[in-house]
Amino acid sequence: MTLFKKPVSVKGALLLLLLPAGIGLMAIAWLVHGLLLERMSREFVESRLKDEVAFLEHHIRQAEGQLNMLQTGDYFEEVFHHAFAIKSPDQTVISPQSWYPLLSPLLQSDEQKSIRVNNSKISNAPSDILAYRKSFSVKGIPITVIVSEDMGALQNSQAELHAWTAIVSILLIFLLVGIIWFGINLSMRPVVSLQAALKRLQSGEISRINAQAPEEFRPLVQQLNQLLDSLDQRLERSREALANLSHSVKTPIAAVRQVLEDTSRPLDNDLRYEMGSRLSDIDKQLEAEMRRSQFAGPQVGKSAYPVKQARDLLWMLGRLYPEKSFELSTSLTEEFRWPIEAHDLNEILGNLLDNAGKWSAECVELSLEQHDGLAQIIVTDDGSGVSEGEWVHLGQRGRRLDEQTPGHGLGLAIVREIVVRYGGQVFFANGSKGGLKVRIEISV
Repeated sequence: MTLFKKPVSVKGALLLLLLPAGIGLMAIAWLVHGLLLERMSREFVESRLKDEVAFLEHHIRQAEGQLNMLQTGDYFEEVFHHAFAIKSPDQTVISPQSWYPLLSPLLQSDEQKSIRVNNSKISNAPSDILAYRKSFSVKGIPITVIVSEDMGALQNSQAELHAWTAIVSILLIFLLVGIIWFGINLSMRPVVSLQAALKRLQSGEISRINAQAPEEFRPLVQQLNQLLDSLDQRLERSREALANLSHSVKTPIAAVRQVLEDTSRPLDNDLRYEMGSRLSDIDKQLEAEMRRSQFAGPQVGKSAYPVKQARDLLWMLGRLYPEKSFELSTSLTEEFRWPIEAHDLNEILGNLLDNAGKWSAECVELSLEQHDGLAQIIVTDDGSGVSEGEWVHLGQRGRRLDEQTPGHGLGLAIVREIVVRYGGQVFFANGSKGGLKVRIEISV
């Protein structure tokens, strides 16, 4: 059983966090204020007492230690409003007389510092005092001087000031609650508009979210719109694939059916070859559409390890083309990721390397780099190359520049289609060794 219920809204969570934090900080500030006020008042009183002790010492030294010359009634008490005690071997002077039981024991002490007396029970004397004691000699005569102040009145003033501080702190807490509530409501207005946009999206009034979302929610809105775009693209691709497949296999199937239904002609070798060719066309179309259906395109949370996948493919193609060498150059580590679906990256690398392996004479070079937010894949072979005028035809579905080399002409078309889905580009150029150089750039 949980003691606290989990907040069900951002507003509730903010209030649950900010209000106790504000109240706690205000209480700490009030306590610190009390401690600082006590310390400052004590230091101020001690400073005054030290100055008055120094004043008394000056007059005693002028009187050459003769206390009788200083006895002018309650002169020092009236001037400084403090009680004092002066002791020499021959005489003790304490003013006012009611403080005698309180200050007399302090004259016997050997301490030469500030002395605090609390909870005194002497009648006609304060219960809480702060005194400063100093001993010195004048012409060999030991003199002890004590000046003290009643701390009760000062503490009453401190308590009153501290109480007013508490009242002001409580008022500030209420003001803080109002400011927090207003700030939360103001900051939640964009979220309310975003919530309304989601409801309109659910009801079908809009197809994308165009609300002005807060900066913290913009990535979420972008990912949601991207997900909607991806779903629309998948639906469109599925419909397009079905239409293409239906259109492309209808003619070969009709031709095969016509041959099979024509009982007047025997199945000689020519007819068998024609039927095999038609069935081969159907197989090619099925293979192409099946491969296209496996392309994922940009997917949130999907990533690939380009270096690891490239090494696995190079090892496999090295076995497929043992007479040729496949080399990899990259500054990326094996743990480096690209936000590309793993199967899509395998299709890109596999088709490029397989084509390069077919056309190369001895060596195929693969380069993987990332610069300025662009993932770069470069495949270069040392084959006969392709003339610049033919570059425009590379990557067209079913278009092959050399019918003698095995294949269906789908490799570069598949690569181009996947790259376009990721918003990338495919560039063709002549390689440094005379072959074809294919460069792919995708934003990451």
